[in-house]
Amino acid sequence: MNKTPKITLSDVAVAADVSPITVSRALRNPDKVSVEARARIDRAIHELGYVPNHAARALASGRTDIVGVIIPSVSNNVFADVMRGIDEGLQGSGLGVQLGTTRYSPTTEEDLIRVFLSQRPAGLIVAGHDQSPVARRLLEGAECPVVQIMEVGPAPIDLAVGLSHFEGARTGAAHLLAQGYRAPAFLGAQMDPRSQRRLAGFRACLAEAGLNAQDPVVTTPEPSSVSLGCRLLADLLARWPMTDAVLCNNDDLALGVLFEAQRRNIRVPEQLGICGFNDHEMMSAAEPPLSSVATDRLSMGRQAIGLIRSRLAGAGPERGSSVDLGFRLVPRASTARRRS
Repeated sequence: MNKTPKITLSDVAVAADVSPITVSRALRNPDKVSVEARARIDRAIHELGYVPNHAARALASGRTDIVGVIIPSVSNNVFADVMRGIDEGLQGSGLGVQLGTTRYSPTTEEDLIRVFLSQRPAGLIVAGHDQSPVARRLLEGAECPVVQIMEVGPAPIDLAVGLSHFEGARTGAAHLLAQGYRAPAFLGAQMDPRSQRRLAGFRACLAEAGLNAQDPVVTTPEPSSVSLGCRLLADLLARWPMTDAVLCNNDDLALGVLFEAQRRNIRVPEQLGICGFNDHEMMSAAEPPLSSVATDRLSMGRQAIGLIRSRLAGAGPERGSSVDLGFRLVPRASTARRRS
């Protein structure tokens, strides 16, 4: 049985009635090719079944057209939103994406960084600012743009897009106090570095108000879920029954807290205020609607790709640049208690 001849870039050029250089440019920088020529090239690629050879292109240009993305989890809705933003930012760029998940393991992150960098990516996106010393050295030596997402810090490896989780949680805690709650608690799951900073922000707010900044706090290294939120509230109330409000380190826990409160006939917001973090769609759909600290995950993904595209186009930004997307408190009925 004879093998089907391999379709080459030159075959595409002939079918589209353009030069091979134009086909290459259309694949690498589509914005630099006319709409009419791109349409003919796209049609030829589709009809011929042409598959670009990224490995050969990397040898010729020093890089592939693939952006590596390394995140802790694909099941967490936060990262699903970020990936949607990345996908939107890739449109029309000629770039593709390769995804790796660390499962919150520093060793796995180091291994993924090594693999991705060996493939000469056009750019690399990693979550957070708390890489291991080994991972940090690898990223510092990367010959491509590196964007740390999810948060901003004082010294990004190259570029950063995110927010201050410390300030976001401090704002959420301050909202609870402003609504008249005087015995707020913090519930946290997974407790990765961003969750740790949210806890620190909660404690800073309580300390500034002259309240006990250490207790009540209930955290677990377990992955977050709605059912876990139910269990954490039960544990909290068993130890600190006078708790009158809860700041959760994410929205899954907040929804679980609401369900557990309703099971116990605890009135929300009169007897218990609830505030989450991230402001997923379910927060406004709950009954009562749940307050949350909103973060712009879509914009985070889009801007991360935008920084890489700008750098590849030679337009900057400078190494060490950060984009602080901020956050906003979204107050809803779950904290609408009359101020005392």
